[in-house]
Amino acid sequence: MAINNPYQAYQQNSLNTASPGELTLMLYNGCLKFINQAKVALQTNDMQEKNTNLIKAQKIIQEFMITLNMDVPLSKDLMAMYDYIYRRLVEANIKNDVKILDEVSGFVTEYRDTWKQVIQINRQKQFAQGGQA
Repeated sequence: MAINNPYQAYQQNSLNTASPGELTLMLYNGCLKFINQAKVALQTNDMQEKNTNLIKAQKIIQEFMITLNMDVPLSKDLMAMYDYIYRRLVEANIKNDVKILDEVSGFVTEYRDTWKQVIQINRQKQFAQGGQA
């Protein structure tokens, strides 16, 4: 099926050519987008939209949990945090609590920003090595 919308074509190309690190960054950004959309839906009393977006955010957090390499010591700490974030997203959905969404958004933003720095450091190292991967 051909994609007629140039923006959709760009998005699809971005996904197809992104490195695993860039895909992870996209997931963090998507999670934040869905949390923010859920907040807006709560403010406009659109419970279906709130629920849909929080489920999307929960699925992203579940994906992070599933793909953790538990042989790496840091993964145990990340798993605990992802589990906490996931449970708080569920709680925010049940209680319609914007404060919980603000809390969770803060954690996801910190992870996203840290991941972004990791990508930048890796790019600098690759550049210093002459662009070799």
